[in-house]
Amino acid sequence: MAAKLVGSITAISESGDLISDISHDQLADAPRDEKTTITCDEHRTLGIYPADHQQPEMTYVAVMGGSGFLELCIVGESAAAFLGIRPGAKVEISW
Repeated sequence: MAAKLVGSITAISESGDLISDISHDQLADAPRDEKTTITCDEHRTLGIYPADHQQPEMTYVAVMGGSGFLELCIVGESAAAFLGIRPGAKVEISW
């Protein structure tokens, strides 16, 4: 059965990661693989990764952040600066 969660970006970390209001608990049933699509401000990525992922530099990824919430980041870069996303932007997760 298809599922969908909608939230928003609530903060930007010191490194420029985008912190959402979608908690780890809300994502308990979401697949972690490419069946899950995360969209924020028209930017899309597939899959949800652990905080200690090994994705290559400049990869746009969704991670189970240390904040306890889903975070969107660009490996080695500020996602906020690179993508121009600010708090209040809509985040949609579907699987």
